[in-house]
Amino acid sequence: MVTLAPDPTPTDGGPDGLLAALVERARAGDMHAWARLYQDHWARLLRHVAYLTGDVTTAEDLVQETFAQALASLARYDARAPFFAWLRGIAVNVVRKHWRTRGRRTRAYTKVEATTDAATGADPESGHLSKLRAQTLLAVLDDLPEHLREAFVLCDLRDMSTEEAATELGISPGNLRVRATRARARIRVALTELGWLSPAEGGAP
Repeated sequence: MVTLAPDPTPTDGGPDGLLAALVERARAGDMHAWARLYQDHWARLLRHVAYLTGDVTTAEDLVQETFAQALASLARYDARAPFFAWLRGIAVNVVRKHWRTRGRRTRAYTKVEATTDAATGADPESGHLSKLRAQTLLAVLDDLPEHLREAFVLCDLRDMSTEEAATELGISPGNLRVRATRARARIRVALTELGWLSPAEGGAP
């Protein structure tokens, strides 16, 4: 379970003029202003990325990459959009790239294997089949569209509430429920086609 310290008060919560001034100074090359933006948004962005990856250590690396990309593209930031929302968009793309790297698995994904191991007990043959099923599910997750995979990971592997997951992804709860339902349906179809579920078998993967 990811545990993070409470967020400090972000710059977004202060007067709009303060944030705008910091952004403009950072755009002009003022690294002290950029350091303030970094400091004010680091913990909040880390929390968001940690929820997506399930691994604080991995999240720290991805947040560092996010801020590096943000600094490089700061000139293209549209000040009409909330600054944190812009950062979060960059972070989501960084996480998606991380997910697309074959062979890399986050702790959120390992919950699949832990769940199947617990269900099989000490039976070696059942345990072997369980691991194969878990590996198959992980491969199916890799092939899902990113927006469906995000919804499934947060709702089914991270056990977040609909409201929490929707907030993390910046979408409405209704949209989140639709995505999670579609993800589960596609996973069930894929597992059925691969022979891991019978056509009549229902419920979650």
